[in-house]
Amino acid sequence: MRVSEAMSRNVRTIDPEQNIQEAARIMQEIDAGALPVGKDDRLVGMITDRDIAVRGVAAGKPPSTRVREVMTEEIKFCFEDEETAHVARNMAEQQLRRLPVMNRDRRLVGILSLADLATVARTGHATAALSGISQPGGAHTT
Repeated sequence: MRVSEAMSRNVRTIDPEQNIQEAARIMQEIDAGALPVGKDDRLVGMITDRDIAVRGVAAGKPPSTRVREVMTEEIKFCFEDEETAHVARNMAEQQLRRLPVMNRDRRLVGILSLADLATVARTGHATAALSGISQPGGAHTT
């Protein structure tokens, strides 16, 4: 199955100059734990609820802190024409619960999450990815 068949297409983005309180409010509205950060029609980062909690709140930053100050700039993504099995393996190896989905022109076209793999793809790849993601370590351990 291709990523384009499993991904969520209705994606909200946030500008890096908006504040983390606005990011949290959007996450609450759309019931999501991550937002792609976009500037001038380009993906420049991702911000997660964990970024806000760890890099923002725990570090003593106010709600007015700009998204760019706490977002993750190193963007991991997949392409819409990739196979979900391949992407799920990468998600496990990199310990990612969700990935922005790009077209070959590097434009954001969706988000692929473990939930998408579990509910739409129904191939068992979500279980394998979750097993890898749940291992100790990862980008937010320090």
